[in-house]
Amino acid sequence: MKHVLMTGGSSGIGKALRETLLQMGYKVTNISRSEGEILCDLSNTKTLECEVKKWLKTNEVDVLINCAGVGVFEPHESINVSKIKEIIDINLCAPIILSNLCLRSLKKTKGHIFNVTSIEATKHSKFSALYTATKSGLRDFGLCLFEEIRKDEVKVTSLNPDMTKTPFFDSLHFEPSSKSNEHLLPQTLANTMKFILENEAVITDITIRAPKFGITKKKNSL
Repeated sequence: MKHVLMTGGSSGIGKALRETLLQMGYKVTNISRSEGEILCDLSNTKTLECEVKKWLKTNEVDVLINCAGVGVFEPHESINVSKIKEIIDINLCAPIILSNLCLRSLKKTKGHIFNVTSIEATKHSKFSALYTATKSGLRDFGLCLFEEIRKDEVKVTSLNPDMTKTPFFDSLHFEPSSKSNEHLLPQTLANTMKFILENEAVITDITIRAPKFGITKKKNSL
């Protein structure tokens, strides 16, 4: 049985990915602060390293999925420094560390890394400097890493989804439009991942978008 190690598998896009992988016959280990087989706060990178090293002593990795992410979309000077560090640690540092820790195993299995980034990794938006920095950094990390480990037949894919109906937006000033042709659903991303896993070619970078763009601003939004 092939094994998946992932983050963000408790809700939203990650939950859809996890459920689809289970249906495909994979064994999935999710890293989460409260709902995972490995309990760990991703912003605590020292604990993350310790727990994953312990897990790797008895497990191999066929697929690594870096899906967990947090965002803030506010004027940069208004963001607390501790929040800046938290977002960088979760969105960028944790995936880079996990890739580092799992590479020896992924080379053995000729495995696959999926980095779930964002449409913001491909463009530049107001009030998104911090979030975009982490997601574009993750995208570029994956593209560079593939060139490094291509000789070992390890695949690396950056999934760059447009606005998707998930709890990600619960604490934000805006959310995806309710119109079905103006947002994505998590299962769409899961179907894309399934297609890529079943494809012999390497799809290194893919942006998934709704046919139209639409957002709904909440009260007191910027």
